[in-house]
Amino acid sequence: MPFTFHSHSGQFCRHAKGSLEDVVKEAIRKKMFVLGLSEHVPRSRAQDLYPEEADMTTGDLHQAFDDYVSEARRLREKYRNQIDILIGAETEFITDTTAEELQSLHKQYKLDYFVGSLHHIDGTPMDFSQELYDKIVERFGGDRSAMFGRYFDQQLELLQKVQPEIIGHFDLVRIFHPQGPSAKEVEDPIHTEEIRSLASRNIDYAISYGAIFEINSRAWKKGLRDAYPQRDLLHEILQKGGRVTISDDSHGAQDVGMHYDRLHAYLREMGVRDVHYLRHATEEEHEENDGSENNSNGNNKIDVCVLRDVVDHPFWAANGYAQLAHES
Repeated sequence: MPFTFHSHSGQFCRHAKGSLEDVVKEAIRKKMFVLGLSEHVPRSRAQDLYPEEADMTTGDLHQAFDDYVSEARRLREKYRNQIDILIGAETEFITDTTAEELQSLHKQYKLDYFVGSLHHIDGTPMDFSQELYDKIVERFGGDRSAMFGRYFDQQLELLQKVQPEIIGHFDLVRIFHPQGPSAKEVEDPIHTEEIRSLASRNIDYAISYGAIFEINSRAWKKGLRDAYPQRDLLHEILQKGGRVTISDDSHGAQDVGMHYDRLHAYLREMGVRDVHYLRHATEEEHEENDGSENNSNGNNKIDVCVLRDVVDHPFWAANGYAQLAHES
């Protein structure tokens, strides 16, 4: 049954691989119950194009997003009897006008949900390369605490203005922060009182409006010790009654369920028993309007549901994840 609500394809994202349909087929093959599609929202400034998009314009990005939604709707109908496909998008938050652009996009396409992600600090992408990450560090005079603080301040603004249903890689700012032996000389800012208080502030706000925090397994692809969010932040979210879900942040069919063996072990280690997920209400539920928690988008009614005892679900063993986690 488990699921992912954070996915990309090479068809609509230059740093991913393969077709959107291949992603859907792989999720079906792994017997996922729900698949959330979340291609990146289009950026509106030419200066925010990535090097891999050098031959594109912002108009091309908007056309690609339009094509994505059309293809996602086709796939949702084609595979409706095999998997529940939700059509969402992963946010950017770069300029003062981004929030308005996101609201307009949500309304225009009647999106099922947003994955609320912050990839830029003051307009510079932090997760594209070590080089760009280091440039941000340099801009803050080498003060990583100041950099982390700015990240969490901008993240709060995103949460307040957009209130995304799912929060993507909550602590992405640590993506290229020194890890392992090289980290001994560099303090982890999240462990300082000042930065931890900012992260806690954001956690409190997200919980207050009902956000769901994804536990994102792609962090292990980047060589990090923990999934996003790291264990002390995840512990705080759980202690405060925050809701969590699971995502692979796949960038093609080859990544669907990526590191879900380690994710299974992480959920068990962190004492995560229940996870939340989104799904379309059935026609009967839609008509009854029985007061269950939902997000209503046009003709779509999206329920927020709970999967109890997630680590004991047969999905893990059926895909070999539980056994691999045990062996590791």
